[in-house]
Amino acid sequence: MWVVFALISAFTLATSDALTKKALKDSNEYLVAWFRFFFSLPLLLILWIFIPTPKLDAEFYRVFAIALPLEIVTIILYIKALRVSPLSLTLPFLAITPVFLIFISYLLVGERVSFMGGIGIFLIAAGSYTLNIDKIREGIFEPFKSIPKEKGSVFMIGVALIYCFTASLGKIAIEHSSPLYFVITYYIALTICFAPIAFWMGRKELGVFFRDKQFRKLVLPGVFFAVMAAAHMLAMSLTKVAYMISVKRLSLIIGIMYGYFLFREENIKERFLGAALMLIGFVLVVTAL
Repeated sequence: MWVVFALISAFTLATSDALTKKALKDSNEYLVAWFRFFFSLPLLLILWIFIPTPKLDAEFYRVFAIALPLEIVTIILYIKALRVSPLSLTLPFLAITPVFLIFISYLLVGERVSFMGGIGIFLIAAGSYTLNIDKIREGIFEPFKSIPKEKGSVFMIGVALIYCFTASLGKIAIEHSSPLYFVITYYIALTICFAPIAFWMGRKELGVFFRDKQFRKLVLPGVFFAVMAAAHMLAMSLTKVAYMISVKRLSLIIGIMYGYFLFREENIKERFLGAALMLIGFVLVVTAL
């Protein structure tokens, strides 16, 4: 069942990102980021009515407090990456998260992946490398050399590294509460804490943002984001962190397709070799259990 939830999370994340990128064309990235969270809340609040409140302990509050500021940093980096660079070049770097999670989730949560699962995770990471296959004719290390030239890629690498810690912390918080309770309270807290930053950084464009009703473009991204978050936490509660995040990274393939069909991004055909490696890795991860 965790695979189904992870795939739902992958699809809704890619869809939310694509719709968010369209909204970013005319709007301040901080306001866009905040309103995506804001419009995710109604669906999550409805879910809250139907779930019991778990017994919370000190460990829950501790990891909650540590993860929250880290998550705010990733929000800023993530939304900047979506704005300044193509989806097909920024999203693939999220594939490095599961590789680092093999070690970080072991240190923080005590989870170990199988040999076959580890191979699958590394294939997904290799797919992210070959998504830049058009650069390899200039030298095998050329994709790495080109990373600093693409600001969005640099931002997304930072996001991927921080996600290693927030994903593991999220797993701990789930174990000390419940998947849906954690995601609902976490997103409420994120929306509240990120509001001062978003409205301050977007203060010069705030009038235009409301006058032209640009916030309407964030309703659908917010709804898809809420579904992603709920599916993410449910999947996380049913399997190991590294496995779940690696399957969720299939959103990269969906994101590449959105990049081509919605934004006419180039070099899409070359990147499907990377997509194939990711799919093989996905099969290995799923069959490793």
